[in-house]
Amino acid sequence: MNIGLHVVSFSWPDGPASIGPTLAAVAEAAEDGPFTNISVMDHWFQMEAMAPATEPMLEGYTTLGFLAAHTSTIRLGLLVTGVTYRAPGLLAKTVATLDVLSGGRGQLGIGAAWYQREHQGLGVEFPPTAERFERLEEALQVCFQMWSDDNGPFKGKYYELTETICEPRPISRPRPPVLIGGSGERKTLRLVAKYADACNIFAGPTDQIAHKLDVLRRHCDNEERDYDRISKTMLARNDPFGDADEFLADAQQYRDLGIDTLIFVPHGDPVTYTRQLGGDLGARLRDL
Repeated sequence: MNIGLHVVSFSWPDGPASIGPTLAAVAEAAEDGPFTNISVMDHWFQMEAMAPATEPMLEGYTTLGFLAAHTSTIRLGLLVTGVTYRAPGLLAKTVATLDVLSGGRGQLGIGAAWYQREHQGLGVEFPPTAERFERLEEALQVCFQMWSDDNGPFKGKYYELTETICEPRPISRPRPPVLIGGSGERKTLRLVAKYADACNIFAGPTDQIAHKLDVLRRHCDNEERDYDRISKTMLARNDPFGDADEFLADAQQYRDLGIDTLIFVPHGDPVTYTRQLGGDLGARLRDL
């Protein structure tokens, strides 16, 4: 089982001046441990379900560039980029830059976006759900062309590019890996099967996860994709530091279903959390 770290809060005790040093220490602790990837959210306002929207929130790709300078092996991506937040040509260029500067460790995590308040607050268009999914598919097509040898035009329903030059090209081959977030059965998992190297399934009971993965398998059959080549990731649901044996038993069930990466959200002091998880418990998780 691979282990990821997902940082969702920057409300740390000593205020904004502490964010950079604390985040650097988290990254270094993660790289010293068994973690395979670090992600942050792609939001401009903090999620209201977690804390007031006015709590600190960093711009995602700037944060990943900072993390790239404080790590050397861990993969870096957003969980996940909102398709509405950036023109797809600029998004492809941004991810390519991250991949080059990190030595081939960039990843495009992407989804259809949902946080209407921050769109309206900062004056960003927030189309209806169906259109956002159409834009998501078209944005993926733009990125794939930008990262290919084809520098020619792209003309879609929503996006038109007269040139798709992206130099330097990403170091990752054949391109940076793509993760699509979400568990929607008709649209999201179909796009995973058609385009993605990884998915992030919403956490839930094992029977629900099994059903979602069965749906993904059927979409893969329809798209003539190898289901087993798609990484299946999931945010951990339970506290890993309560009953460790019970947590590991639950993790084993998810691993048996096909989940290959559990992603953890630090609570309390993020450096202490990362170091603690990276100890014996993390080693036991990796061995599943």
